[in-house]
Amino acid sequence: MSVVLRRAEPEDALAIATVHVASWQAGYRGIFDDDFLDALLPEDRAARYDLGHDDDARPQTTVALLDGEIVGFATIGLSRDEDLANAGELMALYVHPAHWQRGIGHVLLDDATRRLETRGFSLGSLWVLTDNDRAEALYRRAGWQRDGVVRDETPWGVVATVRRLLRPLGRGDVASRP
Repeated sequence: MSVVLRRAEPEDALAIATVHVASWQAGYRGIFDDDFLDALLPEDRAARYDLGHDDDARPQTTVALLDGEIVGFATIGLSRDEDLANAGELMALYVHPAHWQRGIGHVLLDDATRRLETRGFSLGSLWVLTDNDRAEALYRRAGWQRDGVVRDETPWGVVATVRRLLRPLGRGDVASRP
């Protein structure tokens, strides 16, 4: 299996939305109401992505391709948290459930972490659903740690309780410690 990463372009929006919706429908079953999840449509999400620009002040998305098909994506940007004004944030990381357990999430996470470091951030942050044990395990294996901050958000119009994870970047990289 050879995963190819590239910058997302505007014409990728529907494929990204398809991955996003399928991931929610499979990964968040039992966390959110089934009727809500079943009603999600990629066509309703596609126009919401900000893709194909070089502005570091806006989120930037990378897609993962297998055999030319988008099977995952990761979005990074400036932290949206007031108490982390100089940090970078992993805003989204999703892999289509048909491709789970194949290492694609690890590839996307490693790339997103590297991109945050390249942009000069010394600290990375991300938010994960409190009941999303699969995702949190991926992040924790890569050196991300809970900082104790928990809040409610309303993505896609549903209340979600999320917890923040942080990771030192660059010279503070957990993976590079002896």
